[in-house]
Amino acid sequence: MTDDVIERQQTRLHDLYRRHVRPGEPYALVDFPDHPNVGDSAIWAGEMACLHAVGAGDPAYVCRWDDFDDEALRRACPTGPILIHGGGNLGDIWPHHQHVREAILTRFRDRRVVQLPQSIHFRQPGARDRFARVVAGHPDFHLHVRDSPSLALATRYFDCTVALAPDSAFGLGPLTRPVEPDCDWLMLMRTDAERVARDDAPLSTLPRSVKLDWLDEPPVNATDPLTRARIRVERGLRLLSRGRGVVTDRLHGHILSVLLGLPHVVLDNDYGKVGAYIGSWTHDSPLVRQAHGPAEAAAMMAR
Repeated sequence: MTDDVIERQQTRLHDLYRRHVRPGEPYALVDFPDHPNVGDSAIWAGEMACLHAVGAGDPAYVCRWDDFDDEALRRACPTGPILIHGGGNLGDIWPHHQHVREAILTRFRDRRVVQLPQSIHFRQPGARDRFARVVAGHPDFHLHVRDSPSLALATRYFDCTVALAPDSAFGLGPLTRPVEPDCDWLMLMRTDAERVARDDAPLSTLPRSVKLDWLDEPPVNATDPLTRARIRVERGLRLLSRGRGVVTDRLHGHILSVLLGLPHVVLDNDYGKVGAYIGSWTHDSPLVRQAHGPAEAAAMMAR
């Protein structure tokens, strides 16, 4: 059943990428995630795996959010689509990524722009409406979203092609545990802006458990974006594999646990992104159990 869950999402992803890129045609892939969040690196590595699987090869132009250059993009990639890295930053929680997205849609109205699968969340209606105006001004924008609530929001507010698609990390396919476990439960818990305000004390009572986040990393000694992404993903896989099971409120804690074949208990982030993804794509995996709070999660872990 778990292999079916992975294969189903891989197939959907390959169909998505084939619609937008062709062998021999240049393309740009923007907003490389050069930061410690392993989940974003897993998405990037999965994106590249999908692009290679459909014969597109490497991108002609890559940039981070802070070094995007209009002229450099046009020189390196004078034709072909512009793909925007997927993830969970379409909205106003992570504004620097949103600013790059809006700049591309404003300045490249002569090119197809493809937003790879994202979750959407706007805390301020004004920011949502501003993005809607930017989208309305682009004649060839294709927006792929990762869950049903994002699909409903995008369909209601944005005048563009909208489609439901899996997270691109599933392009990595099944993965092998890189290390043997050294604890019963590895608790990968958010420490950033999407963390739910809650008391995790019930989780601290469980023996042979380790609690951490994956935002701290040693220096990454690589300049190639895909190599950097792979180094970060490997670090995340080693962390998750420390546990015989995993508890997490990170979406890619869940996704990578599915790919690794690890049983796991899932809590949600502050706007329901994790549960929404499970409801849309992975609810039939026997590896995942959803908890509504730390006490319920602790009870599941104690069984």
